[in-house]
Amino acid sequence: MVTHATGSTVPPLGRHVLADLHGVDAVPLRDPQGLRDLLAAAAVGAGAHVLGAHFHHFGGGQGVTGVVLLSESHITIHTWPERNYAALDVFMCGHASPERAVEHIRAALAPAQIDITTVPRGAARHIA
Repeated sequence: MVTHATGSTVPPLGRHVLADLHGVDAVPLRDPQGLRDLLAAAAVGAGAHVLGAHFHHFGGGQGVTGVVLLSESHITIHTWPERNYAALDVFMCGHASPERAVEHIRAALAPAQIDITTVPRGAARHIA
């Protein structure tokens, strides 16, 4: 929430959750279909509506980059299986909960450590 000098509060249009997942097993980080299914399920579980998805595997033992396009915005993932690491980006507006999506993905990938940053997006600014 943003509080203006007038004392009124304006909720943000959405929340953007950035998560660094460290210590993830390399096998699921190389699986574009598994990641697509996981992120789509996380979106639905968070109350979002999936419009489409595109995932790309870089071949061999390398990672995956993917996006799930939502009515409420998007979920993206970029993986580095050789480092047991995934970068997750979840932006949702409306009543969808990006935090629930991140929790769903965290539970499935079971990172040893997760670092989360949440950024409110689209909060109205007071313009004099």
